[in-house]
Amino acid sequence: MQANAAIRLDFRSDTVTRPTAQMRAVMAAAEVGDDVLGDDPTVKALEARLAALFGKEAGLFVPTGTMSNLAAIMSHCQRGEEFLCATGAHTYLWEAGGAAVLGSVQPQPLPVRADGTIPIEELHAAVKDDDPHFAITRLVSIENTFAGRVLPRDHLAEVVEFARERKLATHLDGARLFNAAEALGVDVGSLAEGFDSVSLCLSKGLGAPLGSVLVGDAPLIARARRWRKMLGGGMRQAGIIAAAGLYALDHHVERLVEDHANARVLAQAFAGIEGLKVTPPQSNVVFVELSTDLATRLSEALRELGIAASFWPGGRMRWVTHLDVNRAAVDEAIAAVREITEGRT
Repeated sequence: MQANAAIRLDFRSDTVTRPTAQMRAVMAAAEVGDDVLGDDPTVKALEARLAALFGKEAGLFVPTGTMSNLAAIMSHCQRGEEFLCATGAHTYLWEAGGAAVLGSVQPQPLPVRADGTIPIEELHAAVKDDDPHFAITRLVSIENTFAGRVLPRDHLAEVVEFARERKLATHLDGARLFNAAEALGVDVGSLAEGFDSVSLCLSKGLGAPLGSVLVGDAPLIARARRWRKMLGGGMRQAGIIAAAGLYALDHHVERLVEDHANARVLAQAFAGIEGLKVTPPQSNVVFVELSTDLATRLSEALRELGIAASFWPGGRMRWVTHLDVNRAAVDEAIAAVREITEGRT
């Protein structure tokens, strides 16, 4: 049996990007110190820069977006309390139940509309009365982008207004918030107005090898710093990786427009192929529905060609464009999918 080819073109996620030569050089030259002891100047610079960008008092550099979200939830909520979120939200579905397991905080998932927004009436209905039968509702967590969909600014403002009315804290999972800002043509800070905490990922669209930053007011970040230590996220000479985040902010934000353009090219081409039903992308994520048989045939044939995408149960594909797949890679992937579906390979 022939072994599968090594992956040449990787559309599984924007997390697969690798540091550029220039980013590696900056990392190698980074000034460092012991971050747990508060001595790393590069980490401090990254935290301060993102805190200022979002109008917050402080920031906290952590290894992953999952830890950033978890530290935020545990800083906002006590044991036996709950947070509201969307069904399918990363904090609910993709973080191994960490809030419930490690924080004893109950997630309350709510249905979303086709555009990824949670109806405000659903949020109001989910807030629990002060009754010993129920977990105390403490927080609402919103994700932007949500499954590649860019949430409208008026919806974000509506959620903030709801939270203030119901005296709830707000957290924004902004793993791809820079993509949302690029798609809307607005300043990224404007998408987080009114939120008490914001998590920013550096290893997705921005192309850093790892790391996220949580920003908020000083007391919240002080609590989150304690949780980071307890969760095992305290790092020592972390300036080496924080330098990659600073480089990404300087050099990889404006180029996100290229990823979005490539996603549109991919989607338009796939839409013209029989058997593929494409959801027009709003950012750098393309979803395709197809039959299970065709999905199996495509995944196997693409694997042999060294082209990787995400294939999910029920006949669904996800293609994500990023720093490491240029227009030529997109064109090659389109040609391969077309040939396979037409039975020419």
